[in-house]
Amino acid sequence: MGARKRIKAEERKEARKSLAIAKLNNCPTSPRKMRIVADTVRGKDVFEALNILKFSKQEASVRLEKLLRSAIANWEAKNEGDRPEESQLVVSEIKVDSARMLKRLRPAPQGRAHRIRKRSNHVTIIVDTAK
Repeated sequence: MGARKRIKAEERKEARKSLAIAKLNNCPTSPRKMRIVADTVRGKDVFEALNILKFSKQEASVRLEKLLRSAIANWEAKNEGDRPEESQLVVSEIKVDSARMLKRLRPAPQGRAHRIRKRSNHVTIIVDTAK
């Protein structure tokens, strides 16, 4: 490996030290409904985001709250000795991608059938310290 590549790789590795990532795959909620909830917590302080998710009415907020708690636990495991309350953690990035679709048939009048698409999604949360 060349010197430039090694230096850049070390810089990227150093930048990712303060990050904590949590992923949820094949969540049986439509991506559109999950994005609505995800947009409410993007860029917010971690504990403020937990409060928003806890008191939200949407079903997707329960899953996102659990995922955010997992990301905080991953951050604590990575940065031993540091407390999340003191280090000003922020939900720096949250991505909702479409996952597999279950295709079902629903009977319709006059011998026809309509296709039902049961959507699911992948969610990725990245927690970082506030800069």
